[in-house]
Amino acid sequence: MNRKTKPLAKTLQIIVAILATIFAIYPIWFIILASGRSGDRLLTLNLAGMFLPTEWTWENYQYMIFTDPLLTWMKNSLMVAGLTTIACLFIATSAAFAFSRMRFYGREWGLVLFLAIQSFPGVLSLIPIAQLLTAVGGYAKHWGLILAYTTGTLIFTTMNLKGYFDTIPIDLEEAAMIDGCGPVQSFLLIALPLARPAIAVTALFAFMGGWGEYVLASVIIPAPELKKTVVVALYRLANEISVPWGHFAAGGVMVIVPVLIVFLFLQRYLEGGLTLGGVKG
Repeated sequence: MNRKTKPLAKTLQIIVAILATIFAIYPIWFIILASGRSGDRLLTLNLAGMFLPTEWTWENYQYMIFTDPLLTWMKNSLMVAGLTTIACLFIATSAAFAFSRMRFYGREWGLVLFLAIQSFPGVLSLIPIAQLLTAVGGYAKHWGLILAYTTGTLIFTTMNLKGYFDTIPIDLEEAAMIDGCGPVQSFLLIALPLARPAIAVTALFAFMGGWGEYVLASVIIPAPELKKTVVVALYRLANEISVPWGHFAAGGVMVIVPVLIVFLFLQRYLEGGLTLGGVKG
């Protein structure tokens, strides 16, 4: 009975995996196909053209690069996302290590407060954030948006890194301290290298949060056009009369490229078991 059902179950698993893969990949493939159609057409009457590049033109990409200031928008987003990632990692690594290793007054309540703030809907904080940035002179400026992104992402990055620091054996740091390392040296030379997988994942999420966010960026930087981030600027391409689907799709494909580059760069650090066998008996 089991021998007969195993091939059937394996076949069903393969079919489900194939369907799930198609369901996940086809929207991206559809955008790529739409970016290569002329005349701002989102759809085509050719059934094969919905799955294969039966027609292709680069005019949408040429328009976005040489006519619309897409590269300027991408530069703004790259600066905002990059500095947000650096600021989050700089603060979150030390904060997470302190919460993981040190015992101080208010530590437990601090962790509970982090969870409570994380569960608070971010949309409800738009007006307070805008008012605070206006008071400090950061409204309609990139550094104000970076500050807002950093504060919004910091709790997640701290909690994520804190959970990984908890898995690193403290015996390694104590052994380093016996050999003469101080607390800061043990943090920099022992804990951080071992936490590379968590740091890579945290950096990826922080970058994606600053790169693809729309609501906060549209509120903090309403004008001028050249200061907008790429996601906000692409959405503003549409008007009440028509939507330039070809330009929109080409811009969407180009927006994906930096995220893929960051992922490929960090992929080699997404390793597991760095501490396996680091402490014996």
